[in-house]
Amino acid sequence: MSVRDLFSDEPEEPTEQRVLSVWELTSQIKDLLESSFPSVWVTGEVSNLARPRSGHVYLTLKDERAQLRAAIWRNTAARLRFDLHDGLEVVCRGHVDVYAPRGSYQLIVEQIEPKGIGALELALRQLREKLGREGLFEAARKRPLPAFVRRLAVVTSPTGAAIHDFLQVLARRWRGADVLIVPTRVQGEGAGEEIAAAIQTVKRLRVPPDCLVVTRGGGSLEDLWAFNEEVVVRAIFASQIPVVSAVGHEIDVTLSDLVADVRALTPSEAAELVAPDRDELMAGLRQYQKRLLAALRSRAKAARSRLDALARHHAFRRPFERLHHLSRRLDELEGRGSRAIRSHTARARQRLDAAAAQLESLSPLAVLGRGYSLTQRTDDGRIIRNAAGLNAGELITTRFARGRTISRVEQVDD
Repeated sequence: MSVRDLFSDEPEEPTEQRVLSVWELTSQIKDLLESSFPSVWVTGEVSNLARPRSGHVYLTLKDERAQLRAAIWRNTAARLRFDLHDGLEVVCRGHVDVYAPRGSYQLIVEQIEPKGIGALELALRQLREKLGREGLFEAARKRPLPAFVRRLAVVTSPTGAAIHDFLQVLARRWRGADVLIVPTRVQGEGAGEEIAAAIQTVKRLRVPPDCLVVTRGGGSLEDLWAFNEEVVVRAIFASQIPVVSAVGHEIDVTLSDLVADVRALTPSEAAELVAPDRDELMAGLRQYQKRLLAALRSRAKAARSRLDALARHHAFRRPFERLHHLSRRLDELEGRGSRAIRSHTARARQRLDAAAAQLESLSPLAVLGRGYSLTQRTDDGRIIRNAAGLNAGELITTRFARGRTISRVEQVDD
């Protein structure tokens, strides 16, 4: 029975109806649908996305009025360049398949593209956002290139135009660097893993290079895709050697360019970045030489002028005159010092004698020497100034200029 027979408006001849089993009916429907839709393009929104451990992908395509179950077998799913997610508008190519155990039909997807944007472009955008969140493109972690490179490693295809341009510019600018070419494929299936392995190889060298250049010539997004693969980007990020990425032309920007320490627009510019220009360097050295010679001559002339001035100085014509003047000055100061000391000592002695005489005149002993005496209580030594404080029979001590006496009070008269 054909599709035309199913949808024809012409009445059929009455025939005897044969009873079909569920399997027979399902098999006829399966043969009819699969033969009628061997390849079909379908567009819709992804929903109910499921990724079991088998590696297959199951989803539902839907629009405003209907939905369609779909499946992507593991081999096809492994080749997807972008991440599927619910809500993504896609365009699929596949064939209709009837799953007899459930009596349902589904679309077996053989090719799938994001609607309105290429698969590679979407994959690039998704991977860039993912790695950017991890900080792989941060400018703060990028390292400067050494000023003078002695050993240089280049990861590229040994037969491409990129290495030819790079070496040609390098030879013209600087001959002081040893170049190690690490050969690898730069496009095609598996090229990303080879590039990452080559970068790892450079890191394991016994004598590591001063700089690593990852390069290839221009091409389409597909041609340059190996340098957008996550394994390559992470290998460059993990490199302990400063990395220069020179992939494609000026308008081409890969994830390798973003993660590298320095991005060169072309392989030729990469050679200019890693090596100084010999001619410019020599011109600079000659300029420094001229400036150094001029500075030395100027300083020598100034020193000679100062030396001549010193030679004409009075101190060098009569070197001991100053010493004699200082010696005479020292003798004068010594005499003045001795006279000042003697004068100061005499004045101090006079002041001391005057103070001693004044002290002597105020001394009680001097008063006693003039015929006076000093009476004290014998028991406590207090001075007796009047008789009222004495009692009959009390002992008193009388001091004279020389000696003392102890007496007993016989009578007290006020």
